[in-house]
Amino acid sequence: MPLMRWDPFTALARLDDEFDEVVRRTFGAAQFQFVPPVEMSTEGSDVVITLEVPGVDIKDIDIEVADGRLTVSGERKDRWEDSRGKLLVRELRYGSFRRTFLLPDGVGHDQIDAEADRGLLRLRIKNVTKPVLPPQKIAVRGAGSTERKTIEGKTG
Repeated sequence: MPLMRWDPFTALARLDDEFDEVVRRTFGAAQFQFVPPVEMSTEGSDVVITLEVPGVDIKDIDIEVADGRLTVSGERKDRWEDSRGKLLVRELRYGSFRRTFLLPDGVGHDQIDAEADRGLLRLRIKNVTKPVLPPQKIAVRGAGSTERKTIEGKTG
């Protein structure tokens, strides 16, 4: 009886492949394999959207404005080479992605700048937020009198 060595990594990889196949048969292949996380903030009257896109080449990113929506789409390409041997563990996600953001009325493509640096894509949407005005006082006159009372209110 020949002695065979048990390799736990090979067994784990086979189990992972079988699980992926079951999920694909049950739910179908996903159209978008990963969704980049987003951070949104304001800087003055601008809104800054930052997407985490490590490993994505900037020429593989498309940014479009249409119908009041800002859409960022792209692809993180799989650079795995078959010549390196059998893949044992795969936690990185590859493939297409798409994120869509609703824009305020009147915002056009000329108000949006995009910059990529160290795996982060920053989109600056200029002059979107309105400044908060302080409360304004309005004078109220009584009927038939010249006396005025002041009522405070907020505008906006």
